[in-house]
Amino acid sequence: MDIAHDSRTTNPWPENSVTRVPYWVYQDEDNYKRELNRLFEGASWHFVCLEAEIPNKGDYRTNFVGALPVIVVRDADGAINCFENRCAHRGALIAFDDAGNVENNFKCIYHAWSYDLCGNLRGIAFERGINGVGGMPKDFKRETFAPRKLRTTTLCGLVFATLSPDTPPIEDFIGAEVLGRIRRVLNRPIKVMGRFTQALPNNWKLYVENVKDTYHASLLHLFFGTFRITRLTQGGGVLVSPDGGSHSSYTIDNKASDAQSTAYRDQGIRTEKQDYKLADPRLLDTVDEFKDGIQLQILSVFPSFILQQIHNCLAVRQVVPRGVDAMDLKWTYFGFADDPPEMTQRRLRQQNLVGPAGFVSMEDGCVGGFVQRGIAAAGDQVSAIEMGGPTTESQATRATEASVRGFWKAYRQHMGY
Repeated sequence: MDIAHDSRTTNPWPENSVTRVPYWVYQDEDNYKRELNRLFEGASWHFVCLEAEIPNKGDYRTNFVGALPVIVVRDADGAINCFENRCAHRGALIAFDDAGNVENNFKCIYHAWSYDLCGNLRGIAFERGINGVGGMPKDFKRETFAPRKLRTTTLCGLVFATLSPDTPPIEDFIGAEVLGRIRRVLNRPIKVMGRFTQALPNNWKLYVENVKDTYHASLLHLFFGTFRITRLTQGGGVLVSPDGGSHSSYTIDNKASDAQSTAYRDQGIRTEKQDYKLADPRLLDTVDEFKDGIQLQILSVFPSFILQQIHNCLAVRQVVPRGVDAMDLKWTYFGFADDPPEMTQRRLRQQNLVGPAGFVSMEDGCVGGFVQRGIAAAGDQVSAIEMGGPTTESQATRATEASVRGFWKAYRQHMGY
């Protein structure tokens, strides 16, 4: 079949290929609503917090799974629960703060209905009325009214949640090769170093594509190429899970062979500058803490989770859709609980590399908007994603778009296209 088509959208997929992606997929409101239902409320795992953020009974964080507001909380038995941040009475948010601690229950500010640490409705203000008058009907059953509950799982200190009973075990969902790269970084207890949320003017999938796009890194990011943090002439490659959804790209520290290459100069690439120097060279004072020569690793789990290691700058990122042409990017920087003071200082300095104003990644905050604006009148056109060929298999090069194609392979499977 040449055209994959879903009867619930007016737009067909242009051809049965992951090398051609129609631009309407970033613009169509009906498609966006379907994504929220099939991807974010469907059979996928979604990052909701770090275990280190909720170490004690009653510790909680609020977050989003797609458009769904959720509360993640540790109960008295040490289990982590996740449930919809919505009062069963009139739909108000139950918790407003990003994080906090409650002793035994959450209480809705609107009418003081209360919920335990598992999300069960436990209390109704004036449930029996006043002096025998008013109140709830005697046959009202609290257990039939509660926010939706999500299944949770933990992996290397990461907490994931899903609404679907059909979501496979997290290890199977991610795939063995990419799972090994998560365990490579998250190999001991962590400590949170900072958080922020970045608003971006583009469809959420454009940022996920960008994370998976190993081709652009040393071309868009001048800092990467100029200071030889990552260049395509260095060693490295990309791992793609069998279903395409998860990936890990990596750069091997091989400055010697890179220094001998004239590939960038021969093509007039603008990163070939030899006279730039840092006022504070400590910014690039790095150590090979994982003892494998990998100086950069970017990893994603379908559909919206990212784990980064750029030298000694470690972070998790979460993509939160905010409409067809807007999204939030939630960052959490971390180190390890056993970091000595000098490593903590090193990580703090290197956190200037990555973020909205980062020396490396400030361009990522605007390039998605450039695409969103560029395709405004091109909904019936397609992109050409063929670097490295038409497949989604792992490759021993970063001059490829294999992991971008992998995303669309998984996307089409989950969306039914």
